[in-house]
Amino acid sequence: MAQTRCGAMEAGSIINGLPNICGHEESVVPDGPTPPPAVFAPCSDVDLARVRSAFALALHMHQPTIPAGTGDISTAPLIGHLQYMLEHPKDGDNHNAPVFARCYTRIADFVRTLCDAGHSPRIMLDYSGNLLWGLEQMGRGDILDNLRSITCDTRYNRHVEWLGTLWGHAVVPSTPVPDIIRHVRAWRHHFASIFGLQALQRVRGFSPPEMHLPNDPDVAYAFVDALMKCGYTWILVQEHSVENPDGSAVRHAHLPHRLVARNSSGEELSITALVKTQGSDTKLVAQMQPLAEAQTLDRMRLGEVSVPPLVTQIGDGENGGVMMNEFPAAYNSAMASLSREGVTALNGTEYLELIGAAGAKPADYLPIQPVLQHRLWQHYAGGGRRDLDRVIEKFKSKDQRFHMDGGSWTNNLSWVRGYENVLTPMQRLSVRFDQKVRQCRPDPDAHAYRNALLHLLCSQTSCFRYWGQGGWTDYAIEICRRGSAILDHDV
Repeated sequence: MAQTRCGAMEAGSIINGLPNICGHEESVVPDGPTPPPAVFAPCSDVDLARVRSAFALALHMHQPTIPAGTGDISTAPLIGHLQYMLEHPKDGDNHNAPVFARCYTRIADFVRTLCDAGHSPRIMLDYSGNLLWGLEQMGRGDILDNLRSITCDTRYNRHVEWLGTLWGHAVVPSTPVPDIIRHVRAWRHHFASIFGLQALQRVRGFSPPEMHLPNDPDVAYAFVDALMKCGYTWILVQEHSVENPDGSAVRHAHLPHRLVARNSSGEELSITALVKTQGSDTKLVAQMQPLAEAQTLDRMRLGEVSVPPLVTQIGDGENGGVMMNEFPAAYNSAMASLSREGVTALNGTEYLELIGAAGAKPADYLPIQPVLQHRLWQHYAGGGRRDLDRVIEKFKSKDQRFHMDGGSWTNNLSWVRGYENVLTPMQRLSVRFDQKVRQCRPDPDAHAYRNALLHLLCSQTSCFRYWGQGGWTDYAIEICRRGSAILDHDV
């Protein structure tokens, strides 16, 4: 990778045909628990005292990695789904592929144009590792170069915040626990290899795929632990996936909260959470609903200080006609109309750093926990995982609606029920990967290890359990087969 103003990793973003997702762990995770210095507040052009309310927008971008392109998935190469769409334009909605590609790059044009015209736009970006690698495989360096311009150039990067995510767009509640931190670290590796280590140091917030938050206590604890170990200071959560400690619904969604994760051993961790309101609807972002909502709000009390509330929303950046066609004009018009006081746009880390400088303390943030945990803690008196499982099974036997599958932007979709044919090989591959790592201690910078890790992460992509049984589940099963073969013969 060419040296950039953001600082470069020694290795490139592609190593022997594979994405740079491992081998440099010491470079992509923080050295210790010391709170990192502010990165957005020192260069912000917003005077918080003059802001009545604010809104934050995030664009989520993803295309899965699939074995396709030759007609036989058992021998087909792993490619990005966008490439497959472009190569098969007459299938389904694949004719939208060129528009999708444009959606992945155009935000950089919008930001630069607005800034050069004297405006102060804001946007948060969430790109899966699958998509980033797919763009590289296609030779679309022009898209990455365009994104680099607003990521590394100091004229623009204070207006743009990248959010970390799981590299393979895996839904956390049904991802094998040891693989959670592997996804988190892999994304950081890959991002730094493309945009540089300095850019990675500015990545403080985390966007879970599908806004899916685990509510199993031990999985939730492991998730928060992984985020904190990798340097994240806050997470974006869907309001319906969390609850107050007494089990009631979140009442002050426009203020920062403190997500508390408690495991079956009684250990607790907490991380700052910004609450995404309402369900998944691209219209909310495309038509600037968060701005309209922010205009109805006024400053609120947080501990000993008054702060502007923040309306936070994320939507698919490319999916659906409303995003493809209505978002550009609405976004540009909204950002051009804003001043730096009254109602304005802020990014998540910038907002948290500004209210922190004004005197707000994380200890003052209202605590929340994953949904349905209140019922558990009422009946679980400790004793370890087996005792907790007994409580969970007791609730399940009495209430079919009770589950530990996690909560996301929708309550009518499961990534678990009916997908045993995918989950079983996925779990087996994870166990075998763990066994190999413990027994053989392979070099994480070796090709065989990177290849096995790639297949492990790709097999857990949410798309393989979103579209129902058929071709998509076949992709997952095939990727698991290949991953097992790599572990058998190469690692």
